[in-house]
Order: sequence, then C-alpha cells, then structure tokens
Amino acid sequence: MTVVMVEDLDPSSADAGVPAHFGDPMKEQRLLETAVGLVDRSNRDVIAVPGEERASWLHTLTTQHLSDLAANQGSELLVLSPHGHVEQHAFVTEDGTTAWLDTEPGAGAGLLKYLEMMRFFTKVEPREATAEIAVLSLVGPGAADLFPELAEPRVGAVPGPKFAAGSVPAEATAIYAVRPFEGGLARRVPLGVDLLVPRHAKHSVIEKLGVPRAGLWAYEAIRVATRTPRLGHETDHKTIPAEADFQAAAVHLDKGCYRGQETIARVHHLGRPPRRLVLLHLDGIATDHPPAQGTPVELDGRAIGFVGSAVRHHELGMVALAVLKRNVADDARLMVGESAAAIDA
Repeated sequence: MTVVMVEDLDPSSADAGVPAHFGDPMKEQRLLETAVGLVDRSNRDVIAVPGEERASWLHTLTTQHLSDLAANQGSELLVLSPHGHVEQHAFVTEDGTTAWLDTEPGAGAGLLKYLEMMRFFTKVEPREATAEIAVLSLVGPGAADLFPELAEPRVGAVPGPKFAAGSVPAEATAIYAVRPFEGGLARRVPLGVDLLVPRHAKHSVIEKLGVPRAGLWAYEAIRVATRTPRLGHETDHKTIPAEADFQAAAVHLDKGCYRGQETIARVHHLGRPPRRLVLLHLDGIATDHPPAQGTPVELDGRAIGFVGSAVRHHELGMVALAVLKRNVADDARLMVGESAAAIDA
C-alpha cells in the first residue's frame, strides 16, 4: 500500500504526522461518501480533565451547557475571548471519571494554558494527554453499522432572535453518544464515528477493525463539502461563532455567564453577524491548484473575505469554504487568485 504523509507534500503543514492519501485520493473520497473508511487523525491534540467538579467547571468557562453532561456522552465547546471571538474549539467526551477534550493539531497547548489559569480552587486536574490518546475516524454511511448501539448525533436548532428565556433545553446543544471501545472510547459524530484509543494500541486497533484506509485529503474533501468548519481554517482573530457556523453544535444561547457571552447575545438578538461561511465553486481554468488558506476572496478588486479550506472534490471539482462579508450577494462574480468563484447558495 502506497502511503503518502502530509509532511511529504507540505513540510510546513499543521497536519503533519498522518497520511495524506494512500495512492488514490479520489477513490478514497468515494469510499468515505458511499461506504466507510478509516482516517488517521492522531495528530489532534488531546487534553484530559479529571476531577469531581469538571462538568460544572467546563460549563462556566465555555459556550456549551455541560453541567449535566453524563457518562458516555459527548459534545462540542468553544472558548471565546472577552470580546466574543473564537479562541478554541474542542470536542468533549465524558467517560464518567474524565472529560477528554480533543482539538486541532497545535491548539492543545493554548487550551491547556487557559484551563490551568482558570483552575483556582476547583477540584479538577487538567493535563496534556496527546501522548496517551490517538484519534481515529470512521467516516461514511457505513460507520454507524459498525457501532449500531450508538444513537444518531443530536444537534438542536438555533433559536430565533429574542427567544423566550427558558425555551432552550438546559442541556448541551449537541449530544453525541459514546461507549467504551478497546481501552478508549467510540463517539458518534455527524461525519461518522470517532475513536479515542490508547496511542500505543493505535496500530493494533486499525488492524483489528479491518476497515479500508483513507487519508486526510479525503477527509478534508468530505468536511468541506458538508460545510463543517475547522478552527484555524474557517476562523481568524476576529471570528465570532455565528460567522463560521459553530453556533448550533457548540453554543448554548440560554446558559449562565461565560467569557464573551455579551457579544454572542448582542449579535444573536439585535442583528446578523457581519460575515458568513459559504461554499465556493472555483472554475479551475487558470490553475488546477486549490488556493492556500487565507487567500483573499475579491469582488471588483476589493477583498471581501478569505478562503478557509480549499480542496479538489471528486464530484464538485475545486471547492472551498470561505468567510465573506454578509452583504455579498449569492450571485456575485468573485475572484480567488486567478480563479473565478461562485457561491453555492
């Protein structure tokens, strides 16, 4: 089997350390869309938060309603700046004794630093656990068949502006079913099933599952096509949650005070966010190389947003997630570098 690592293609990539593809990226994409494939995402950072007060503590520090998150449940959370900008995004998986937070490669140190700063006298012991736990993802419609006991992900609808207090259920806005698996945990998520397994057992778990492999390129193509945002790709220093579609899965709009809450409430109740996440179709005539993350999106020579993640999709062609000014019309004729671009409305 041909294995091409991410760093073989881009030594500076934050995604180094996992396979980009196994010789046929387009075939791997089709596998993830029609059946099931296993993607090594063990470059993700992991933070462990044991301690009897972990649920209430994380509840007060983050955007998510976590005080009642039960054993064998998962969700998503954000850490915001005082001005409501997205600083951290993580999945949280509760096993009854520890809350496991997995986040983007390289983001764990910042998340752990913030958690340690906010400990005070709380009975929690956050620690870096990337060396302990590896994340693997089973992606595709067949993933659920491998774990039929895991209920489908439940993500609540975002309430309208000026909703009545108490009308949003007092629970996490996204609830992901979890169960023990091979010394770790299996978590049902919208794209399939994530496995948090002991890092020393990663290769034996992969072999035991016997699921065809797919690289991170295929995973990213599926993620982009489903308009799933990623911290550091579809976010910049001034992103607020509603601009990058984090609101439904990671933000509870009717919970107690947390850092940045005032901005979230003001934007939600008084007006629309200044930017929005869109899927762009790129013509691919002038160049067949997807644009780099951060490439400006222009309208009549003016920058009106930036590209987050750009991929070559096996059916859609060259597409990208981009964050644009909200007032840009859906039929606007845009340019991304040398490529013409159109918004998928």
